[in-house]
Amino acid sequence: MTAVEGKRVFNDPIHGHVELHPLLVKMINTPQFNRLRYIKQMAGAYFVFPGACHNRFEHSIGVAHLAGELIHTLQQNQPELGITERDKLCVQIAGLCHDLGHGPFSHLFDQMFIPKARPNIKWEHEENSVKMLDYMVRQNQLEPVMEEYGLKLPEDMEVIKEMIRGKKPEDRGEGSNEGRPQDKFFLYEIVANKTNGIDVDKFDYFARDCHHLGIQNHFDHLRFFRSARVIKCPDGLMHICSRDKEVHNLYAMFYARCSFHRKACQHKTNKLIETMITDAFLKADKHIMTEGSGGESYCLSEAIDDMQAYTKLTDRVFEDILFSSSEQLRDAKNILHRIITRDLYKCVGKLETGTEFPQERISGWKEEVESVWKNSFGETKDWLKAENFTFVAVKLDYERKDKDPIGEVFFYSKSDNKTAFNIPRDQVSKLLPERFSETFIRIYCKKNEQLAVAKQHFLEWYQKNSYKILKGGDPEIIARVG
Repeated sequence: MTAVEGKRVFNDPIHGHVELHPLLVKMINTPQFNRLRYIKQMAGAYFVFPGACHNRFEHSIGVAHLAGELIHTLQQNQPELGITERDKLCVQIAGLCHDLGHGPFSHLFDQMFIPKARPNIKWEHEENSVKMLDYMVRQNQLEPVMEEYGLKLPEDMEVIKEMIRGKKPEDRGEGSNEGRPQDKFFLYEIVANKTNGIDVDKFDYFARDCHHLGIQNHFDHLRFFRSARVIKCPDGLMHICSRDKEVHNLYAMFYARCSFHRKACQHKTNKLIETMITDAFLKADKHIMTEGSGGESYCLSEAIDDMQAYTKLTDRVFEDILFSSSEQLRDAKNILHRIITRDLYKCVGKLETGTEFPQERISGWKEEVESVWKNSFGETKDWLKAENFTFVAVKLDYERKDKDPIGEVFFYSKSDNKTAFNIPRDQVSKLLPERFSETFIRIYCKKNEQLAVAKQHFLEWYQKNSYKILKGGDPEIIARVG
């Protein structure tokens, strides 16, 4: 890369010595970015995998590094693309700041807690990453520094935000005035690739999470970098393409992602602990207050609306609840105490659905189960009430929901590196899976008294609904819908 005075070197356990632009270093040295030191990368996995103690801070530095490496490779190999130093800096900033909007325990906060605490809003952490970036730049007077290093504001800020959000091909119409011409659409595929899911965010967390969990990572992102090439594709956009011989490696990457989620992110005990933390946060929601702008206080679920308050919100809320003497936090505290003393909810059953079920259907099941037990006992025992059971939906896929992920990847051949094409499924292998996603429901019992009886009545509920019993006995009853 072009020499820039003031670069700093970070010794990263995954990528080795990482050299970052001085503007990125200034962003790292802000309270808003340093907040990521205190947010676990893998939410509750630390309670299951002792090595999973890494945070969003180092992951974000890793993504910034890989973003810079990939765009530098493209610039060197294809000077005709006209990649400028502004482009490179925008991509690196997007990589660095893409996770600024994560809440306590990362995806637990935005995928489990907020949907239950504020069911009437649609909220994703990427949108708060954009808000936090604005707040960080404003609070630390970074605009003059950004312009000093060649960025044009506000145009380049909008480009960085779009790179963080990710841009779908169908959203990129002619006449766009978002700061980059149509022939630079590929810039939006480096950090958050909405075209096919192949991006440097994924490359870093594959390597980093596997390293800390002690799981082998079989995907080599450096090999992908070597074959990456930007070509105008049949949809009229400039996409990052791969050599046709890489198709099996990319399938392996998506399979590795699914396998990693099965082994770690969706691990039975991990999801159970995350469910318990979510329950505790919900009980504590209105009693954990954080001061924001104008001296106004925000509860746990409302802090996402004010960046000054959100800056103070980290995983520390777990300890705030656990060591609180407040009577209002007693129930939440008891749940967290059960986690650290390993008095966990128990899994009494697993229901394989094959397709995604709406949350309303899952809520209805809880009432059905209580009704079955009431008919059996003549009354509903306290420990058998629906509120004492949690139905947790788990979905595993190859990134593109139920679609074949390679169907949206463009390739080129050795003999013609200027023509992009898709590779039909039947030309790849006869051994590919027929389906690329699966959904199942785990049922957890919050009270462990009479657990054997609870399992027996779940079995009765399965049979009443004509669900096929696949396996009986401990640790769980497994049934399949249909």
